[in-house]
Amino acid sequence: ERCTLRHQKGFTLWFTGLSASGKSTIAIALEQHLLHLGLAAYRLDGDNIRFGLNKDLGFGERDRGENIRRIAEVALLFSDSCTIALTSFISPYRSDRATARTLHTSRSIPFIEVYVHVPLAVAESRDPKGLYAKARAGEIKDFTGISAPYEEPEDAEIVIRSGETGVEDAVAQIVRYLEENGLLGKEDMARTA
Repeated sequence: ERCTLRHQKGFTLWFTGLSASGKSTIAIALEQHLLHLGLAAYRLDGDNIRFGLNKDLGFGERDRGENIRRIAEVALLFSDSCTIALTSFISPYRSDRATARTLHTSRSIPFIEVYVHVPLAVAESRDPKGLYAKARAGEIKDFTGISAPYEEPEDAEIVIRSGETGVEDAVAQIVRYLEENGLLGKEDMARTA
């Protein structure tokens, strides 16, 4: 009944990729696009999760797994309320992403994995915080892509090659997927006319 009254479907877009791949930049642009369409959307990322809900967690494998589990639970709550949840986290382990997916699909809530692929050299050249340089110098332990693994998705619904695709084109690619799969429909577009 809630989704009928709100005139939208809830689902989760799970952005994954290396640090500096462009996940957050694309998620921010997509969130703005959805909001301008009159849709309820909310982005979860390190800024609003790691300093609050998950401030008690570190960056070892066990804590990373718990971080992703909690994020998946929060995204599920948003999606269940007919809000579009956008998560933007490295989430380096396939098993953790699979757990997040199962949590959603077991409740019949769509889960769309968006792999923002970028070659490591490009990510390092973009690195706004100098984290890759610090990791290579041994100043940061367990840094994904350098001293900790990143397990690339094998079956992501959407793959964005951010080294070749601009932000606007990435947003258009995601919106096209959502429209083609019945998650954004004509009634959503009509609301903004």
